[in-house]
Amino acid sequence: MILGIESSCDESALALFDPAQGLVGEWVHSQMAVHEAYGGVVPDLATREHLRTLGPMIERVGQEHDLSAVTQVAVTRGPGLAGCLAMGVAAAKALAVALPAELVGVNHLRGHAFSPFIGVHAADPLGFSGQWDALLPHLGLIVSGGNTLLFRMDRARHITVLSSTRDDAAGEALDKGAKLMGMTYPGGPLVEKLAATGDASAFDFPRGIGSRAELDFSFSGLKTALRYRLEKMAPGEIEAAKADLCASYQQAVIDALVRKTKLALNRATYCSVGVSGGVANNRTLRAAMQTLAERRRLRFLAAEPRHTGDNAGMIAFAAWVDPTITASRPTELELSAGLGLA
Repeated sequence: MILGIESSCDESALALFDPAQGLVGEWVHSQMAVHEAYGGVVPDLATREHLRTLGPMIERVGQEHDLSAVTQVAVTRGPGLAGCLAMGVAAAKALAVALPAELVGVNHLRGHAFSPFIGVHAADPLGFSGQWDALLPHLGLIVSGGNTLLFRMDRARHITVLSSTRDDAAGEALDKGAKLMGMTYPGGPLVEKLAATGDASAFDFPRGIGSRAELDFSFSGLKTALRYRLEKMAPGEIEAAKADLCASYQQAVIDALVRKTKLALNRATYCSVGVSGGVANNRTLRAAMQTLAERRRLRFLAAEPRHTGDNAGMIAFAAWVDPTITASRPTELELSAGLGLA
């Protein structure tokens, strides 16, 4: 049994993973209400919330499950907010000593990279190890508020980054676009909601780096284009066209993501395509990525909605499947800000 702990930003999360069964329990405390008034995550407040909630959450898990069965504690070691990460690592070190259990640090982005495979394992836990050959090599797209990148996972489950964003991440662009249009935090889901009733062809926004030879993403120009468009519109005009603005803006983000994924598929052979990270919960993006995979006759793997945001389930699962994970003594585990994906 693996106990996962995630505290990289504004969610305190725990999970229990049994390789023979899958995820047997997941617990998440969201801080969204705390940060909403500030229009974004406030690091000091987030750290304070982790300090307040992690202890009671661990106590609750211990009441619901026999933690003596835990043989490994897996905790997010980075990237993320330093104070928030420190809260999770401190809790993990204490648990590893108290249980006692092996301690491992998991890179947050590697957790996202493996998260689309959680559902595959859940469907057939005992036969999962034999399914890798049919799914690898795998092309994955991680798209969130802080990161946007494409990676290749080879048959040995080693990961190589193929491209990343040169400026804003896709989720950041959606949130900032929403803020420009007067929406509250977090804006991405609000953009998606309004976009569902809008015309995606009403406004022409740039699709990032257009070069056919370039795999990197760029979303800062899109955000600037929206600002210039809004400056030319009266407040009443913006409100009347907000659904169309959201639909057109969101479609520009999705087109850029799908275009670069398609370009990566043209350059190598893959057996599956996956999408993960917070923005992967966007239904329009998921549908576009699934269509791309089906046209290429590839297996489409999307992280389940509850595993798209910050969650401990993906941390515990990655601790089991990631070949780069090594155990640490509690006194040796340190925070890391690197991607750890190269």
